[in-house]
Amino acid sequence: MSHRPPPPALPDDPALARGLVRALSDVALFARYILGRPLRPYQLAAARAVLESVRHRRGGTFTVLFARQMGKNELSAVLEAYLMITHQLAGGQIVKAAPTFKPQIVTSMQRLERLLDNPLTSGRWRREHGYMLRLGRARTIFFSAEPAANVVGATADLLLEIDEAQDVDPEKYARDFRPMGATANVTTVLYGTAWTRDTLLARQAALNQAAERQDGVRRHFQFDWTHGAAASPLYGRYVEAEIARLGHAHPIIRTQYCLETLDGIAGFFSPEQQALLRGAHARCRTPRPGARYVAAVDVAGSDEQAADAALRARKPRKDSTVCGIAELSRTAEGLPVCRLVEIYWWTGRPLDQQASALIHLLREVWQAGRVAVDASGIGADLAARLARALGPQACAPVVFTAPEKSRLGYALLALVNRAGLQMWAEDHSPESRELWAEVRRCRYELRAHEQIAWYVPPDEGHDDFVTMLALLARAAQAAPPPPAAFRLPPAPQVRDEGRY
Repeated sequence: MSHRPPPPALPDDPALARGLVRALSDVALFARYILGRPLRPYQLAAARAVLESVRHRRGGTFTVLFARQMGKNELSAVLEAYLMITHQLAGGQIVKAAPTFKPQIVTSMQRLERLLDNPLTSGRWRREHGYMLRLGRARTIFFSAEPAANVVGATADLLLEIDEAQDVDPEKYARDFRPMGATANVTTVLYGTAWTRDTLLARQAALNQAAERQDGVRRHFQFDWTHGAAASPLYGRYVEAEIARLGHAHPIIRTQYCLETLDGIAGFFSPEQQALLRGAHARCRTPRPGARYVAAVDVAGSDEQAADAALRARKPRKDSTVCGIAELSRTAEGLPVCRLVEIYWWTGRPLDQQASALIHLLREVWQAGRVAVDASGIGADLAARLARALGPQACAPVVFTAPEKSRLGYALLALVNRAGLQMWAEDHSPESRELWAEVRRCRYELRAHEQIAWYVPPDEGHDDFVTMLALLARAAQAAPPPPAAFRLPPAPQVRDEGRY
């Protein structure tokens, strides 16, 4: 006996039945009246083009680039729900892939489940095997596109979707996912945002745009944040605030909101950012009364045979420990502002000597409220000593991994872009010369999953000072706000009726 749920019965009222048929014939009406999730004009343009291709078995690949939080995932779920409902009797399969199963695929499944819980199909769909959703004879199958994921064998005959395609390995796509739609000449959609020119999404977008110039058939749909702002003023205000916070030059703003494709390798600090980093304040050898300070420590190993200048003169120069001290204030909005006032630069010093000197400087001299310290490798021991001496609330150890260094880089650029971090006025000191040399030489390389790797090329020197700046941004983020002044509330005025 079949356990397949029966198709939904048409309403007895002829007018309602005609309305239902009409709603199922147009994705705009379907989204508005059946799902209760009307599509915006830019979503609708892509949805209609994709469904027209599916309806006529035209195959081909569409590229859909929306700025973050502009509804590309909602568009994908609406397409899936529409095709499952309209093909529940005839049958068919959709395949959806994303760079990771958790959280991306899990979130996509939950989004489609919510849309299937509409008055027409609520209670009639079911989940199978943990990664499939079925409605009648129609199914959507969800896969991870991680390089090691085993996905061979599935067939897509309604639609093949690749979410966050800028993070999917092109070889994985070509080998494992593209063949899934061969027998049905399936329509494929690649969704995502901009990143570099060599990503799967960027390559296909370039092919689509070239084909559009030849035949005029639209295959590429790209809408930056201004289209979302036109549809939702609240979204517009959010992005404008992000631009103010991070700056127009920030990679996140350029790629995820303005949809600009970036070069794979470029200078980490633009000339404009270098100008913002240049301060006019004087270097301070001792703390100012009443000022608050944060600090950052990038740790190097030790060399007992030589120290400082002798080791720096070597080619290549030995890695150094760099400690930066910044005076911390806050804007009217509560954002941190750091003015770098002192740098201690040690090369080849024994770890015990470094620890003793740092504890004295940070605790006794500068009384730093927050210290971000490199806790990778040999730095773990130094970070532990600082935490014991300064207290765990004051010491923020940072273990460098690729994702963590990427986060530090983004935070540093955000602070610089809003003039929240400035070096003291040029004094031609060795510390000043080295910092600016590293700032000019520092490069960034774009990696998958919107990560950036930043570094000074090994044949050009080290990145000790830039790393210190990034840790200083972390210390400023983690520093608690200044204590609010205690104020007694005014005494209540008692009125004749005994009320305040």
